[in-house]
Amino acid sequence: MTAVLVAPPVSEPVGLQDAHAHLRLSHTLEDGLLTRLITAARQEVERISGRALITQGWRLYLDEPPKDRIIRLPMAPVSRVDAVNLYDADGTQIVLTAEQYVADLISNPARIRLCAGCGTSLRELNGIEVEVTAGYGDAPEDVPAGLRTAILMLMGFWYERRNMVEDGLLTGLIPHGFAAALSPYKVLKI
Repeated sequence: MTAVLVAPPVSEPVGLQDAHAHLRLSHTLEDGLLTRLITAARQEVERISGRALITQGWRLYLDEPPKDRIIRLPMAPVSRVDAVNLYDADGTQIVLTAEQYVADLISNPARIRLCAGCGTSLRELNGIEVEVTAGYGDAPEDVPAGLRTAILMLMGFWYERRNMVEDGLLTGLIPHGFAAALSPYKVLKI
């Protein structure tokens, strides 16, 4: 399965005011750096946890349906399935209606079960395309506090050690408590 971000979040779950308070900064001289660190920390938190924090659109590609016809979605929380498309051997798109699949957005991970008979004789590569909207919401307040704290922890860690980050010396190092802050939010890998 290949997952492609097609509609990135329009804002961050942590703002500059939060970063200033966390770092106890009273100046705005490094706001450009802080903005980049916030984005990078959010992306790392999303990568490790398997969660989309702010609303974003994803497109998933599968070569063929799993044997049990259940597609397990690699991100959470999924708020809706926008489209499920199949491509036959000639590359013709077949749009599945909501009656041709069942979406379970509550499970961890969320999943989609294709109807019996769906997905027979698909093109060899990327025969199934699924579009979903994921994320806790559009506002920072929609994101759980633990995930926002993890972003601040990582952003602050990188900020305080920015010379080491630039030299590549911090590879693999994370701040104390970071893994514990993310632990309850990790999407199960099956």
